[in-house]
Amino acid sequence: MKCPKCQTENKPEARFCKKCRTTLELRCPSCSAACDPESAFCDRCGRSLTEQEAPHPIDYSQPLSYTPKHLADKILAVRPSVEGERKQVTVLFADVKDFTSISEKLDPEDVHKLISECLVFLTEEIHHYEGAIAQFLGDGVMALFGAPIAHEDAP
Repeated sequence: MKCPKCQTENKPEARFCKKCRTTLELRCPSCSAACDPESAFCDRCGRSLTEQEAPHPIDYSQPLSYTPKHLADKILAVRPSVEGERKQVTVLFADVKDFTSISEKLDPEDVHKLISECLVFLTEEIHHYEGAIAQFLGDGVMALFGAPIAHEDAP
């Protein structure tokens, strides 16, 4: 099991990282629920914890293609109660540092691969904390935390 803090590879049965003592727990790749290390399936969504699923192609023009099902269901469930509601939100703008100078030195296919990998990484992290992607902006993303799903500790 890989440590989420220092990325050290640990034994599957380890409860603490051998390098930094961070508590280790198995997380479902689909819904991010904490799972028992001996479990073969997630007890929240039922996804296999042992088999690798092929990633679905991401169509950034269709939010449902990159929004995890558990998060989309949560957003749709609260939608009628929050339409027109005012709330405090945190807005995150993230982009690739020095993108212009990097892209001038690389082949266009390499630039595309780099940006795709960055956007996939950002998307996964934003969804992990139940943020909503408002817009993809070239080499970056704008995300909202606290809307449509309210969180007291969104910042």
